Amino acid sequence: MFLENILPVLVAFFIVTVSPGPANIAAATISMSKGRKHGIKFALGLSTGLAFWGLVAATGMGAILQASEVALIALKVFGGLYLLWLAYQSATAAAKPTQFDQSSSGNGNWYLRGFLLNASNPKAVVAWMAALSMGLGNGDSIVVLAMVTIVCMILGVVNYIGHAVLFSNPNVMNGYIRFRRWIEGAVAVLFALAGFSLLRSAIAR
Repeated sequence: MFLENILPVLVAFFIVTVSPGPANIAAATISMSKGRKHGIKFALGLSTGLAFWGLVAATGMGAILQASEVALIALKVFGGLYLLWLAYQSATAAAKPTQFDQSSSGNGNWYLRGFLLNASNPKAVVAWMAALSMGLGNGDSIVVLAMVTIVCMILGVVNYIGHAVLFSNPNVMNGYIRFRRWIEGAVAVLFALAGFSLLRSAIAR
C-alpha cells in the first residue's frame, strides 16, 4: 500500500524533472562549455534550488505562496528577468567569433547561478505540489511525506549530476566547440522565450 501511494509521486516528479526545461538545458550547456567540474557545481546549485521548493511545498508554504498574488508576481518577474539575463549571456557567447578557450571557464560562481535558476522559478513549487498531490492524501503521516520529499530531492540530484557527467564527456565537448555558436544561439532563444513567458504570466495574473 505504501509503495502504491508513493510510486505515482516518484514517477510524476521524475518525468517533470527530466523533461527539457531551462534548468536541464543550462546544466547541459554549462557542462559542455565549462567542463565537468563546473557543470557539477552548477548541478548541485540546481539541486539545492529544487530542494528548497520541495521543502516549501511539503510544509504547505507552496499553497500560501500561490495564494499571495504579490509574492508570486514578484517571483515571476525576478525569474523572468534572470532567464533573460541568461539569454543575453548565451547570445553574447554566440556572437563571439573567437575560438573557444576553456582556460577562461573558471569565472563565475556556478553553484550560486544554478541555485538562483531553480530558486527563481515559481513553476518548480507548482510541479512539487502537483507531484505530491498525486499519491499523498490527508491521511498520510508526516514521516511518509518527508520520505517522499527526500526521495524526490535525490531524483533531482541524480538528474542534474547525470546531465553534468553526460554532457561533459570529451566527445560531447568537442562537438560543442565545433558548433558552439549555433548551440549558444539556440539556447539564447530558448531562455528568452522562457523568460518572456514568465514575465507575460506575471503581467496577465
